[in-house]
Amino acid sequence: MIEVKNIHKTYLMGQVEVKALNDVSLKITSGEFVAIMGASGSGKSTLMHVLGLLDRPDAGAYYLGGRDITKTSDVELAALRNRVVGFVFQQFHLLPRMTALENAELPLVYAGKRHLRERAYQEIENVGLKDRMSHRPNEMSGGQQQRVAIARSLVNEPFIILADEPTGNLDSKSKDEIIAILKSLNQKGKTIVIVTHEKEVAIHARRIIQMRDGRIISDESKDDRPKAEELVSLEDEAVNEILSRPRKSAGETKFIDYLRQAVSTMFSHKMRSLLSILGILIGVAAVIAMLALGSGAKEAIEKQLASLGSNLLLVRPGSAKVQGIAMEAGAVTRFTFNDVAAIEKLNDLVARAYPSVSGRGQLVYGNKNWNTQIEGDGTAYPQMRAAEPTVGRFFTDQEVKMRDKVVVIGLTVARELFGDTDPLGETIKINLNNFRVIGILPEKGANAFHDQDDLVVIPVTTAMYRVFGKQYIDSVFVEARGPDLLDAAQESIAKIIIKQHHLSKDEEDSFQIRNMADIKKTLEATTKTMSLLLGSIAAISLIVGGIGIMNIMLVSVTERTREIGLRKAIGATNKDIMVQFLIESVLMSFIGGVSGILLGSGAAALITLFAGWAARVSLSSVVLSTTFSLIVGMVFGLWPAKKASQLDPIEAVRYE
Repeated sequence: MIEVKNIHKTYLMGQVEVKALNDVSLKITSGEFVAIMGASGSGKSTLMHVLGLLDRPDAGAYYLGGRDITKTSDVELAALRNRVVGFVFQQFHLLPRMTALENAELPLVYAGKRHLRERAYQEIENVGLKDRMSHRPNEMSGGQQQRVAIARSLVNEPFIILADEPTGNLDSKSKDEIIAILKSLNQKGKTIVIVTHEKEVAIHARRIIQMRDGRIISDESKDDRPKAEELVSLEDEAVNEILSRPRKSAGETKFIDYLRQAVSTMFSHKMRSLLSILGILIGVAAVIAMLALGSGAKEAIEKQLASLGSNLLLVRPGSAKVQGIAMEAGAVTRFTFNDVAAIEKLNDLVARAYPSVSGRGQLVYGNKNWNTQIEGDGTAYPQMRAAEPTVGRFFTDQEVKMRDKVVVIGLTVARELFGDTDPLGETIKINLNNFRVIGILPEKGANAFHDQDDLVVIPVTTAMYRVFGKQYIDSVFVEARGPDLLDAAQESIAKIIIKQHHLSKDEEDSFQIRNMADIKKTLEATTKTMSLLLGSIAAISLIVGGIGIMNIMLVSVTERTREIGLRKAIGATNKDIMVQFLIESVLMSFIGGVSGILLGSGAAALITLFAGWAARVSLSSVVLSTTFSLIVGMVFGLWPAKKASQLDPIEAVRYE
């Protein structure tokens, strides 16, 4: 079954070389019950680890079932450990988060046979623990734990059982029970190899090998092996089959098992896991809230610009440039109604235009008063500014011409002055002048900085000559016939104003024409920059959270070194270990991401509710945050996972 020839194994302890095995040759045939004895440091455990494919010799040859496997790859060795060898350790090496049944069925996961879990049930029953299979290791005695370890070693029906000091930590009664189980297995044809330093244990074996200083000094056999027909033999063909045929695909079952392990690990270390999740949660919540703020700001800007009207040009006096001492607005160019008439004559480019003046004033109705924005506009105001009165009407050209004292009020003014009373036909005072209310403007909305409904609109002539005492127009609003004509209209208007006012070359910057489309682009660019800045700051929180997860996973690798060694001993490959730790890392990131989405959405709702700033959570921001959190979990979990996967199985099992 097993043959080793002239194997050597040397360990380096500091600067000292220790020869654990020195030119050892040994054959083990099917059905043997072998005890390897020797004092501490004699090399018996090292020989056991080499025989069990946990460790590689520095020199010599290893034949399994007649096939030389000295140069076998790590993946192939994992398959052989899973299918050929069953391990029983002195320290039991049961996973504390699992029940006895779950510990026993663990090798089935790596064999792709999780669906055959009734085998684990049967083996637990065979070792006399049917009533304890749902108990965890800390709820069982040492002898019961060792029985679980034996059941685990048998679940994949291995050809050979290797037991390293299986009774070393047990009381006399438990020791006798374990020996009885091993003898029973040998009677059924299983090949048993145990390492022990106790003579009372070794005498139960049919062959005793004594070791000293890395060499075999004696090898004695008894003539009471099981009958040939009862032997469980390992032939070259069986080894070839295991090595040549990949293990059945068990991706789904492994994933479910790793997911269960990850959840179990998180619950076993609740505070540590919570702190890791919290880092991702805060980062994702910040990203969601910041992007929602940016989206809300963009929406508010678009809403405000839409309320101003479409295809608008705003012509204002004063220079847009500041060179030396800035000129007072209108110091060179002051607009009049003649300028408005001249602009309106550009029929091929301009749809309509109106003059406008503005200022603040005090409104009084009965015992109530309100200070608000007063605009004097032309009759084209409602069409150009999307402000047709919802109640009543707008003033007419005749009322503008006669400088009538009529007023259209915004919703905020109506609410503050009239409450639930109908304002139509009522008289209010504006800067001590009586005005008749003829209409109510549509709701435009408000944000944290400006209420678009807090204004009143009166005829431009009334505002100039009866309220403000102005002789000139503050600005001219012009509507182009289409968005593609804005630039041409802007250029033509500039030429008309220069001609109307006989401006010299040096005076051509004494007025400015603002394109609402340009303003929109500028505001959107500013909003985008703000969103990117806030999002970047929030992303830093995610990265910090990822570093936290990496630290936790590195600690977890250290704490679970022996568990990793056990998993490798029962057939886990490096890839299996890496995937398991990656799943744990990504799961914490996913939980943090989902929780962060909920928290960020809640924060956006609170901002909208209490700050008055609309914050819109978009699907893209949710997808972006979730994806980024998963990437963070994967990237920052990769190093700990890789470190775990590269642990040497024997060093991991020995780790204290």
